[in-house]
Amino acid sequence: MRQDEIWDETAARAYDTPGTGMFAPEVITPTVDRLAALAGDGRALEFAIGTGRVAVPLAERGVPVTGLELSRPMIAELRKKVDEDTVPVIVGDMATTEVPGEFTLVYLVFNTIANLLTQADQVACFRNAARHLVPGGRFVIELWVPELRQLPPGRKATVCHSDPGYIGLDTYDVLNQHVVSHHFHFGEGRTAELFRTPHRYIWPAELDLMAQLAGLTLESRHADWQGNPFTADSPSHVSTYRLPPVDPTSSPSTFATMTG
Repeated sequence: MRQDEIWDETAARAYDTPGTGMFAPEVITPTVDRLAALAGDGRALEFAIGTGRVAVPLAERGVPVTGLELSRPMIAELRKKVDEDTVPVIVGDMATTEVPGEFTLVYLVFNTIANLLTQADQVACFRNAARHLVPGGRFVIELWVPELRQLPPGRKATVCHSDPGYIGLDTYDVLNQHVVSHHFHFGEGRTAELFRTPHRYIWPAELDLMAQLAGLTLESRHADWQGNPFTADSPSHVSTYRLPPVDPTSSPSTFATMTG
């Protein structure tokens, strides 16, 4: 299925969990704090903005935020929170669609780059982010680390999450770096609802090479939005890549023209 088919009206209506899970204040607040600091006085662009989980509170902090989103039902849910003037959104995919303007920050949270199912599309996403950045601007990615150490020979799945009424199961195709997340929601009866999402997982080192191909360099990598150290046991990471700033000494004539 295409991503716009996966994130249909049913998925969009069920996406938000106000106050809990990834919408919990302890998740949102450090995310917004970090992104606001990186955006500074500039503009921010969120790839795959979804229902505005991060963009809306970031805009409330005074950061001008524009979104890029493929799913119209997700945008419709966002519009129930804020209007187009507050958080404008362009309909399109994060690998190829260009958004008017330049930004000091482009960000992509909650593993969403893995929704692009080929390495080529993931590299294109990096290049698209770089196209939108001003010199010295940053591209921030939040991404999980593949749990392949939990896969002994012959086993193809891991339990990624388990809560009352919910079990998350990931099935791996290690040859193609593909994983399908199976989300089972159930009550006290005998039936359960299943929602599945396909991904292409990316190792941190591979992510860094993608950045290099797009002209970006790794500035920092932390285990979370609070800035804790990233280690071999970290289940996810927040990586910040930077577009090199303009060096006025490299082109004296151009710099002189720019400054009059």
